[in-house]
Amino acid sequence: MVSMAPFEDYQQNIISDASKLTFDYVPDRLVHRDREMKQLFSIFRQIVDSNVGQKAFLTGNVGTGKSVLSKRFCLDFQEWAREKSQAIEFAIVNCRARNTPSAVLLKILERFDPHFPDRGFSTTEMLEILRKHVDRQKVHLIVVLDEANVLVKKSGSDLLYSLTRFDEERIAGEHRLSLILISQKDLIEFLDAATLSTFKRTNTIKFDKYDKEQLWGILADRVELAFYPGTIEEETTELIAEIASEWGDARFAIELLENAGRIANDESLDFVNADHVRAAKAMTHSVITEDKLRMLDMHKLLTLLGISHEIKGKAYITTGQSEKGYAVACEEYEERVRGHTQFWEYLKELEGHGFIGLRLSGKGHLGKTKLISLPDIPAKVLEEKVTELLQSKRR
Repeated sequence: MVSMAPFEDYQQNIISDASKLTFDYVPDRLVHRDREMKQLFSIFRQIVDSNVGQKAFLTGNVGTGKSVLSKRFCLDFQEWAREKSQAIEFAIVNCRARNTPSAVLLKILERFDPHFPDRGFSTTEMLEILRKHVDRQKVHLIVVLDEANVLVKKSGSDLLYSLTRFDEERIAGEHRLSLILISQKDLIEFLDAATLSTFKRTNTIKFDKYDKEQLWGILADRVELAFYPGTIEEETTELIAEIASEWGDARFAIELLENAGRIANDESLDFVNADHVRAAKAMTHSVITEDKLRMLDMHKLLTLLGISHEIKGKAYITTGQSEKGYAVACEEYEERVRGHTQFWEYLKELEGHGFIGLRLSGKGHLGKTKLISLPDIPAKVLEEKVTELLQSKRR
């Protein structure tokens, strides 16, 4: 029998409830998203007030609170509607994991029938079965499609069109379905004309990036929920907020917080300091980098690949060296090299995303040469991640 003694010696002195630091956790209240919550409620209250279905777009970058707000909204709206004698059900589908109409409908139907068979029915039949469920139970169903752009890109707009016209044939009576579509990009540009005609463009709620003060507030809330009292000082959470504010990403901030706590605990300490945060950034950055890299087009990825080749073993390279590396990368992937002006735009955008640093040169360089650095990720790691993405684009 394996001895459990090593685990018995391991004490958790800092994090009291790790579940409050997961991406799936839905807080009882959302910090700094009151405006967006009120906007969504203003649109959807008509379900109860006027018995009509509603549709809304939630758009914004990764980590701006779209998904968690939709979950909190559904829970709170369900309770509010119950007090008004209106039965609300909701189904939340991640369209990156379920990117075909049948897979999406199966997830929705499982809300009413957990044992619904995963094959044997067409999408038309599944929609009709869904209609019978909501009518029989006399509920209004809110369908949340997270990362809906992935579904539309892979399978087209047909399912969205069908869901938006779900109640079209009802001559009288209550509408039974509403729709919330979540996407990092404006989904409108991906929809065909027929589907687009069923949406009100004014029902788009834009989620801006969190600033440092907002992230600090979110972190303070999670510290109270997940950490033992006195284990992390205010200035340490401020540092995390400052680091994460570069992206405005609450997920990144919370992950930094959790990893800093784990590092401190592994050192058998009972407090988290700034050095633990810096160590956590080194651990966590690769995760956020992957999310951000996927949003870059081919030539920005080629620019990063060229930089990663040229900067190995060096603190800085010149823009001229980076342009040379970019040209080599273009040749390797059989892409036409863009001009100097366009390349400079790539560099500025990559700096804006935090992938590279750009500064004027000092001694040892003629004129006003710009120097490029990789402030947060080793060149070898960046090269591997970019190469993997470029190869996937070629498949």
